[in-house]
Amino acid sequence: MSQRRSTLIALLVAVTFFMENLDATVIATALPDMARTFGVAAVDLNVGMSAYMLSVAVFIPISGWLADRFGSRLVFSSAIVLFSVSSLMCGLSDSLETFVAARVLQGISGAMMVPVGRLAVLRATEKKDLVRAIAFITWPGLVAPVLGPPVGGFIVTHASWPWIFYLNLPLGLLALIATLVLIPKRDDVGSRTFDFSGFLLVGVASAALLYGVEMLGQSSANLLQGLSLSGAGFILGVFAWRHMRRHTQPLLALDVMGVRTFSVCLWGGSIFRISISTLPFLLPLMFQLAFGLSAFDAGLLVLAVFAGNLAMKPFTTMVMRRWGLRPVLMINGILGVLAIAACALLDERMSWALILFILFVGGLSRSMQFTLFNTLAFAEIPKEQMSGASTLFSMFFQLSMAVGVATGALLLRLAMNIHGTTGQAETADFQLTFLLVAVIAGVALLDNLRLPPQAGESVLQQK
Repeated sequence: MSQRRSTLIALLVAVTFFMENLDATVIATALPDMARTFGVAAVDLNVGMSAYMLSVAVFIPISGWLADRFGSRLVFSSAIVLFSVSSLMCGLSDSLETFVAARVLQGISGAMMVPVGRLAVLRATEKKDLVRAIAFITWPGLVAPVLGPPVGGFIVTHASWPWIFYLNLPLGLLALIATLVLIPKRDDVGSRTFDFSGFLLVGVASAALLYGVEMLGQSSANLLQGLSLSGAGFILGVFAWRHMRRHTQPLLALDVMGVRTFSVCLWGGSIFRISISTLPFLLPLMFQLAFGLSAFDAGLLVLAVFAGNLAMKPFTTMVMRRWGLRPVLMINGILGVLAIAACALLDERMSWALILFILFVGGLSRSMQFTLFNTLAFAEIPKEQMSGASTLFSMFFQLSMAVGVATGALLLRLAMNIHGTTGQAETADFQLTFLLVAVIAGVALLDNLRLPPQAGESVLQQK
């Protein structure tokens, strides 16, 4: 397939990824308006965000089997249609119950779009073009969590909350047309049987783990329930892993873990993503609670991270080809840890220019590290294992991003307990939290030492 066609497919998938990632956080600033429409308290609408993220996490494992059974083109296009229809249902909802049901459908369709879309890109792209293609599909995961709240606030201010979901309709239509034009009709289709036991184990384990960690981050009153659910999720995860190892045709093909580069990007990369994912949650909270800034001003400051993400994009391929994946992964990882630790220097007396600079540099490092992990993960995967690798990577990616927010809340509560803070979190609490997050990011880098010196060199070859 031509480089131009594979690039267009990567752009198409990037747009759908952006839709899926944006809808996870975009309703955050619209909750009060939506609560008035449904006649409930704003806090009750958190179930709408949780239902979406849980649905994505639970149904991602099934996407690989569907793609193998029915083909990437059919599953991906069907997911776009379902996502658009469920978005329309969200906008038309007049009660909390119908809204949550629509969000569950939206999450299921989002779960299909992410790994199947990545699989379509991987199947359409030659190794030498993989760096460029992965760079395109990496940015939605970086940009959408940062843009979600301000975009939601803008729409609510100048229109009404249903338009948050209606905007997905024209994008979905264009994405569907592009899918039918660009993605090949005939695909690698197999007749693998469906591992229902594996699906139940993985789904329940993911849901229990996510919900348990979320409860731990909410209130000390939920400590016992949160620990119990998280522990149950972990134990079920171990059982699921053993099941996959023993099953002849498992839902998740774990043989791909034998590829060293993929294994490192899955384990170390997930821990690093957990640490990075705390920032879009902690920074706006600190700017508003500790610095006393308005939501709008806090959003403007956080956009510096987004600017850093975009500014790095044109240079990622050049940097990787100049110095190699492993050296850049290590050095940039250290810079990323330092950038997180530098957030502990922020206080209400610091000039905006310096705050923006620190966040911008952090955005640069974050963008490079995400692209490195996403590229290296698939650099040495054989074509026949791409489907399993894409599903497993997507599941761990989703779990780490969701766990990151809960981890940020949990560490902030720990910092408040250490300082004896009662009531609202103070600047010192946030500063200690950022140092703890930096430690987690530093631990993640240790796994990179398992990489061979020439890791992923096949994707860096020029034409």
